[in-house]
Amino acid sequence: MNILISAYSCEPGKGSEPGVGWNVAREVAKYHDVWVLTRPDESGAVIDAELARHPVPSLHVVYCTLPFWKDSMRWGQSGAMQIHYYLWQIQAYFVARRLHREIGFDIAHHVTFVRHSTPSFLSLLPIPFIWGPVGGGESAPKPFWNDFSLRAKVYETARAWFRGIGEHDPFTRLTVRRSTVVRATTEDTAQRLRQLGAKQVQIISETGLPDEELLRLAQYPMPASSYPVKFISMGRLLHWKGFHLGVRAFAAANLPDAEYWLCGEGPERERLQALAAELGVGDRVEFFGRLPRQQSLEKLGECIALVHPSLHDSGGWVCLEAMAASRPVICLDLGGPAVQVTEETGFKVAADTPDQAVTDLAVAMQRLATDVDLRVQMGKTARQRVEQVFAWERVGRSLAQLYEDVATQAAIVSKPLHRQTAPSAAVGLQTTKPE
Repeated sequence: MNILISAYSCEPGKGSEPGVGWNVAREVAKYHDVWVLTRPDESGAVIDAELARHPVPSLHVVYCTLPFWKDSMRWGQSGAMQIHYYLWQIQAYFVARRLHREIGFDIAHHVTFVRHSTPSFLSLLPIPFIWGPVGGGESAPKPFWNDFSLRAKVYETARAWFRGIGEHDPFTRLTVRRSTVVRATTEDTAQRLRQLGAKQVQIISETGLPDEELLRLAQYPMPASSYPVKFISMGRLLHWKGFHLGVRAFAAANLPDAEYWLCGEGPERERLQALAAELGVGDRVEFFGRLPRQQSLEKLGECIALVHPSLHDSGGWVCLEAMAASRPVICLDLGGPAVQVTEETGFKVAADTPDQAVTDLAVAMQRLATDVDLRVQMGKTARQRVEQVFAWERVGRSLAQLYEDVATQAAIVSKPLHRQTAPSAAVGLQTTKPE
């Protein structure tokens, strides 16, 4: 089939959303002919170089940009980029409509950005449309706001406000209604999409790992030495990442022969350091700042588990990386990590109140610190789960099957309409051919 993919963010060799865009397009191109719409300003040269080194004959990249705003980063990366993204979606529709007249696509699929509150105008094409996975419907539970600074509370309020504006955008609602299948990263987002009128919603993680990354992460076996036991958290030190819960849980676990490492930089660092000192574990909670990727993986290799108590994370790439490195994950039963982690691969802690969450996180730390067999078995199962579900090769195969199922369903639905064409014309009804 001919597949049209919209990937505003798309770049080889990257994680997060650029990696989603590129890997989905590349993997699907193993099964179908793919045209991917993306931006030239940041990733065009990288994509061209990658395809020159490793050609993919069935993958066609179409660069699409705004005639009056060609550099999406010209005015910054936050609010201005969101405006650019919205306008780019409109431009992409007109490019896609022209391509559809020339090529004739069977399926259109919006891949990135992974945001449910911004429309995709590709849904207006007269072909089946798949939206997502999209996320962003997650919110930090209200009881946890008590730990936030004023600045953090303002951020959470503004985030919810802008999301609400996006959900009331008539084009967002039109995108939802015209989607044959909507894929949501979390149950929270799925619920919001159903409220907006989505007919068929699938819950599936946006994240995946390429084969080369799986091989790389397999090089970090569980530490043979039991002491000192080390836990690690990795990511930007932001309030909603919940690392303050990790520090509190580590102190509550009362493990004298243990350390807690945090790799990352961000505005919460000083508060976290002060919290660790206040709780009497400042000498065993170590902050490494932002490290090069290789050094981060080496730190992960020295630890027995990943602690990721994020309060609203649509994805959770670091959880997949830890699982691929055969490490159990301790997380909250929220967002993307809750989709990735199972009872066999780690601990998903309820997020009812901060005190309850801290207590349960501490219990999970104690169990993994004292039960070598448990952490080894969980790590082994985690690695298997990533290979079976989250490898990009598996994701591509699953998408190829989804496209075929959607196309088959569309063909079945359209057959009765074709039979009615002649009688309708006979009684004077006008029939129109879609663009």
